[in-house]
Amino acid sequence: METTETHLTIKAKTGRRSALLGAMFLMATSAIGPGFITQTAAFTVQLGAAFAFAILVSILVDIAVQTNVWRVIGVSGMRAQELGNHVLPGVGWFLAGLVFLGGLVFNVGNIAGTGLGTNAMMGLDPKIGGAISAVIAILIFLSKKAGLALDKIVVLLGAVMILMTLYVAIVSAPPLGEALKNTVLPEEVDFLVITTLIGGTIGGYITYAGAHRMLDSGATGVRHVKEITHSSILGIMVTCLMRILLFLAILGVVAGGVTLAQNNLAASAFEAAAGEIGLRMFGVILWAASITSVIGAAFTSVSFVTKSTTPERKRNLITVAFIAVCAVAYLLIGQAPQQLLIFAGAFNGLILPVGFAVLLWVAWRRRDLMHGYEYPKSLLIIGALAWLLTLFLGWNSLTGLAKLWV
Repeated sequence: METTETHLTIKAKTGRRSALLGAMFLMATSAIGPGFITQTAAFTVQLGAAFAFAILVSILVDIAVQTNVWRVIGVSGMRAQELGNHVLPGVGWFLAGLVFLGGLVFNVGNIAGTGLGTNAMMGLDPKIGGAISAVIAILIFLSKKAGLALDKIVVLLGAVMILMTLYVAIVSAPPLGEALKNTVLPEEVDFLVITTLIGGTIGGYITYAGAHRMLDSGATGVRHVKEITHSSILGIMVTCLMRILLFLAILGVVAGGVTLAQNNLAASAFEAAAGEIGLRMFGVILWAASITSVIGAAFTSVSFVTKSTTPERKRNLITVAFIAVCAVAYLLIGQAPQQLLIFAGAFNGLILPVGFAVLLWVAWRRRDLMHGYEYPKSLLIIGALAWLLTLFLGWNSLTGLAKLWV
């Protein structure tokens, strides 16, 4: 009897560790999408080694936001929209609506990214590649062990992206000394680049992807604070490692004097660094980044319009429908319409300050929702400073709405 109980305890702990690892990589791979790759390539070409400083600042802000988000959601054991409704009835559902609509539009772009990835990888028609990729994502959520399948695939694809980018970063031989110097003493500082980076790694649904998956692992409550904190920081570190490696891979090519093709900077850089194999590897990286973003966007968006008590099977079927709608939209129009992307981008700009304000309020004033946990004041202050920056990001994104009527 005791042996059986011990076996069950070990199995439960192993399952929790696996789910936490999956949550960490879900957060990281949700941030590493086709837009992430395009942004990193464009900013590296624009700023050169000075881009290292922007990466450092974005890492620090990402850590300030994600450690607070994961700790509040993890200790309370409630999703962001549930906490929102406890703070002020209706706020949670307003936040859920923003996340769901934004996720729906951006997932069309993520599926388009899988199509471009398969095209670069094996010359497949982008629409066929996008359709096949959507079917793969759907099969994950139709699996009897969908949670386990999700965790394993995001960890595997995350590792593949990092290792392949590491290879190209080594082959391109970037000027490491110059990059290190610019990390602390930048030759040029561009605040627009910094805010764009921050929005791209913690904007919209990405903020909550890992934290909501963590709830499914059962690692919640005050006794799991250490696990929650470590997982949130490691998740951000995975994202940042990929950003740094991608930056170095492209910097090595740019520093070598190669002129990149303007219509696809990243693919051009990989091909210049490692020839035909580099281009194929870029296809694999773009596909992996895009399909994990499809999975992350679908999982997180649906987690905002369902309850903790919703049966897992029902939640998975809604997620399947979500991906299917995005896939059909992509096949019909080829990409998310520009106006919808601008509108969804404005939504993303609102999600971070609204949702983060709710979580900080819970940490500061609602110990009843935090099971009596005394929240560290230093973490709260760091979070409040990061929140002020999110207000600036939100205002910038809202100005994008004006483009709809130009």
